[in-house]
Amino acid sequence: MTLDWPQPTAASAAQVPAGVRLLRRALTIALLLVLPGCERGSDEFPWLATLDAERAERDGKRLMALPLGLHRLDGNASHDGAAVAVHGWRSRGYEWVYPLLTLADAEDGPTSVWFFRWDWSTCPEVAAGELVAALAGLERSAAQIRLVGHSLGGVVVVAAAASWQAAIPLDAHAIAAPLANVAEPCAYRPPTSLPANVALHQWRTQHALDGAFKDWPTDPQMVATPGPTTRLPATYRGRRLGHNWAVSWVADRLAGNETPP
Repeated sequence: MTLDWPQPTAASAAQVPAGVRLLRRALTIALLLVLPGCERGSDEFPWLATLDAERAERDGKRLMALPLGLHRLDGNASHDGAAVAVHGWRSRGYEWVYPLLTLADAEDGPTSVWFFRWDWSTCPEVAAGELVAALAGLERSAAQIRLVGHSLGGVVVVAAAASWQAAIPLDAHAIAAPLANVAEPCAYRPPTSLPANVALHQWRTQHALDGAFKDWPTDPQMVATPGPTTRLPATYRGRRLGHNWAVSWVADRLAGNETPP
């Protein structure tokens, strides 16, 4: 079964300040030196230390070349929190390069960074079940898990939040997620309630400016779910804030960065 889904539009990656990027890279490369030689010597695995927002197209391909499943990108560092990125339908990965680097520096403490590769030809509730199962190993090592999903990946995140049964708190974020447009034969339905230890935040793009949704007669993001909803502004870093660019805007907000108009 294949989902008929509009392909996200292109957006340029934001740039990480040079000094911050160099310091982060030096620290993480030092951590990677303790990894087994076969992993340390790989030029293909998209370690956080090797990602560069200025070469997002290249590094996005590396992210999407990962096998299906949950992958840690920041080496062996020990962190209290875990940030897990969930890509959208037919993602090319470039929209995640700057956000992954940014989520690692969130103001609420050091965060391990993970990337969940899933099969977008399956239904969101199927991928959500696989995601929840993959997260089971983090429950013993993290004080909180933050899920950040984009587009159809946002639907996966909401479905995972609705089915959450672990004791660890879950902080879920759905960005430009078409929660109102998951068609049959998928069984997904937007939740009307969530477990007590789950927080959910919807981040909606402006319908007319979103390249994936603007030609749809109604905005597929318009579904009431538990928790706050934020409508994103029209511009970000001097350009139109569209479907893919939304991930960087939200990552800046989650990291405590001032987002320029």
